[in-house]
Amino acid sequence: MGYDSGMPPLPRSACALLVFVALAAPLHAQAPDATSPPLLPWSQQIAIREGWVQERHAALLPMLRRHGISMWIVATEEFHDDPLVQHVAPPRPYVGNRDFFVFVDAGDAGLKRIAITGYTEDNLRQFFETGEPVPAEVRIGQLVDQYKPKTVGLAIGGTRGMTRSLTYDTYRMIAGAIGTPAGVAIVSAQDLIEEYADTRLASEMPHYRTAVQLTEALTRRALSSEVIRPGTTTVGEVRRWLYDALWAHGVRTWFQPDLRVQRRGTPGATSRGFLAVAPEATVIERGDVVHLDFGLSYMGFDTDWQKMAYVLREGDTDVPAGLKAAMRNTNTLQDSVMRRHSRPGKLAADVYTDTMAEMKTAGIEAMIYSHPIGLHGHGLGASIDFRATQRADIGQQAQKRLRLGSYISIELNTATAVPEWDGQKVFVMMEDDAHLTETGWEFFRPRQEAWYLVR
Repeated sequence: MGYDSGMPPLPRSACALLVFVALAAPLHAQAPDATSPPLLPWSQQIAIREGWVQERHAALLPMLRRHGISMWIVATEEFHDDPLVQHVAPPRPYVGNRDFFVFVDAGDAGLKRIAITGYTEDNLRQFFETGEPVPAEVRIGQLVDQYKPKTVGLAIGGTRGMTRSLTYDTYRMIAGAIGTPAGVAIVSAQDLIEEYADTRLASEMPHYRTAVQLTEALTRRALSSEVIRPGTTTVGEVRRWLYDALWAHGVRTWFQPDLRVQRRGTPGATSRGFLAVAPEATVIERGDVVHLDFGLSYMGFDTDWQKMAYVLREGDTDVPAGLKAAMRNTNTLQDSVMRRHSRPGKLAADVYTDTMAEMKTAGIEAMIYSHPIGLHGHGLGASIDFRATQRADIGQQAQKRLRLGSYISIELNTATAVPEWDGQKVFVMMEDDAHLTETGWEFFRPRQEAWYLVR
């Protein structure tokens, strides 16, 4: 259908000129380049992720028994997806009014998996018994009568969103379906959910490494002369470039990219104890220190990444020595928390305390606020985080032990007085995704040891 603008048509010569300009205008370089790793088509992603569902289910029965849960019910709703559903069931949209995935410890018969969904498809039958379509409350009641579980675990009573995601109305429906049979208790599945979400598969690692590699590639481009033109480019323009780059690569992000700008003679504003995010209208100038916090989502994984750039002044060929020393301080902090103090089974609180004691001895002003990552950006598991001593809900993290093979986002910063900035403190804020080995955390990609340069 045509659209009548009410304006006279352009002359043919003008139309041809517009077409030529459109074709000749350079793209703003969001498209993949040589530094970007190849990504799988969506169909292959789904096939691989379905294989992971089978692997996770194979490990589930011992988890149920460790946490004393006889029946685990994961519920997801139209317009209110449960954050775990894509990892307990095939990674596809679930658009029924309410869909349920039930896991039962059936004793000698092993693990039973039952799907109660509004729409039953072939791929569900690879993973679950489906049965005849009956109302969900009827089917749940039948399962309770059949298996007589002692405990039914639900996403209630937890301290994090994924462990308390069940809606009030769905809880009431499940509780009503279970009824009041003797010996059956509804309990929080918080600890089970955490172990399930924080347990990594060996087959996942190459794909997560690809996600981190793409994160690094886009970050390097965003913090370069390809995107930033000193005195012209704003913080908002860098952010929008990143959005378009995500679109061009066929991936998305789970949080808004943030930039922080530090400038000589202008102490940065703070927010909640951290260097504040720069306003969108901030123009990036020569001599600025620019920090980017960025992550993306691919193959059911989230990444989280922070890097630092220096905008060279006219005539500069290198970064001031004081800024180099500031980055070395952050690298020293990384070495301490990752290699000298982290080991599988060690309390997260002890890792934090031991690292901060070392930094005090070294005279380095440091902050640590690392968190689990993998299936979700702010994942479940042991956090190495200064806020554990300040908030009761996070304080429980301090009593958690590091889990071999888990993924973490090593997020931290140091503040260093820079002589070239008349003693003004500069924050070097880093965030790198890593996995836990027997000898400490290992990065998925080499860390930043030299400033990214904007020329």
